[in-house]
Amino acid sequence: MWRWSHCNHGGKGARCHGTGFDINPERIKEANQNAREAGVTNKVKFVEQDLFKVDYRPASVVTLYLLPNVNMKLRPVLLEQLKPGTRIVSHAFDMGDWEPEETQVIDGSTIYLWTVPENKKIGKSR
Repeated sequence: MWRWSHCNHGGKGARCHGTGFDINPERIKEANQNAREAGVTNKVKFVEQDLFKVDYRPASVVTLYLLPNVNMKLRPVLLEQLKPGTRIVSHAFDMGDWEPEETQVIDGSTIYLWTVPENKKIGKSR
């Protein structure tokens, strides 16, 4: 499952919503059930869709839990579509020669953070 989210920080507090995508309908069903149990169905939606066909332009944050080879294939798509300053967070897997700004281990899981730069030329995609 991977997702993008957008937060509007204007006015009275932040308003955020997230959209999750997965090609597997069973993962979408599980995600919707989890959202119902958490009481957040008004803040999230889950879509069965190929990650390479998603329009990422509205995102202010993209979170990934994909294998390294998929991260590397998706990297040029993200860099092409995302605005400079957009954050990308990956659980467990990096993006090859694109060094993360921050790496943390939380409860035994490695989390990587990047911010889309003004100059979007980053290494070579594998």
